[in-house]
This record gives sequence, C-alpha cells and structure tokens, in this order.
Amino acid sequence: MRKIIFLSLMIIGLWSCKSTAPTSVVSNKADYEAQRILKGSWVMTSVSYPSSDYIKVNAFQLADAKCFEGSNWKFVANNNSGEMSMSKSGCTSFSSPIKWYINKEGQFVLKLVNAGEKAKKVRDGYVLNFVPQESGNFQLIDKINVGNKPTDVVYQFEKVK
Repeated sequence: MRKIIFLSLMIIGLWSCKSTAPTSVVSNKADYEAQRILKGSWVMTSVSYPSSDYIKVNAFQLADAKCFEGSNWKFVANNNSGEMSMSKSGCTSFSSPIKWYINKEGQFVLKLVNAGEKAKKVRDGYVLNFVPQESGNFQLIDKINVGNKPTDVVYQFEKVK
C-alpha cells in the first residue's frame, strides 16, 4: 500500500513540474481593428535607417532594404492573407503570397509563403512594430543590431488610391 501511495505522489510531483512555456514567443491574439486599417493595396514609399550610406540591411532575408522601395503590398484583412512584389531597377525581382496579422501588442507578424505551400508549414517569419499614422499611411519598424547598437529600420507605406 505504501508503494502505491509513494508511486502516486511521485507521478503527481513529476506531472506538476512539466513545462508550461508557450509554443510561440509572439502573441497570436489579433487586433482586428488595426488589421482593418491595412485592408487594400499599399506601396512601400521609403526605407530609412541611420547610417544608410555606410551599411547594407538585408530585409526579410531577400534583398537590400532599399530594393523594397516601390514594392507593392496587398493585405486582405478577413483571412490575413495577401501578396507582396518588388521589381526595382537594379534589384532582383521577387513576388510572394504572404500571411500576416497584427497582435494586441502592436506587432505586425509576417510570413512569406511559397506558392502551393500552407502557411502553417512555414516556421520562419518576421515580427515588426506597427505604427499607424494619418489616414493612408503606416510604418513597420524592424529592430536590428549594428555594431552592438540597436537600430530601427523604418518601412514607410502609403495606400494606393
């Protein structure tokens, strides 16, 4: 009888010590009001960061950040899908479906999805700060490390009319 009680206590003790860590470091509770702001077609009008003449920023692991100036983005708010494409002269052309959402912390979460691939199979993504501005404009701000100093990369968007 003592062995059964002792074994039961051991099982309860081990079970109570199991990890309760979240599966994601990013909140997936969406801010639907902020997402409605983005519905439609947008163009990235500028990319800015300090010391832009001296450093190159590889944005979204695709190309130099300046190559994204003039890129077209379409956001569909009701299913968090869309697409982005860039074709700036002197840069590699690129187009991709995307999955995105804005969480309650004001973070814009983005996944680039290959054609025919399900977004839930894509493990890599990007988390940027979402900054709404006056009607028809918003910014996404990425934090990078330059010389052990945190630096902001600001992507400015304008709504296509």
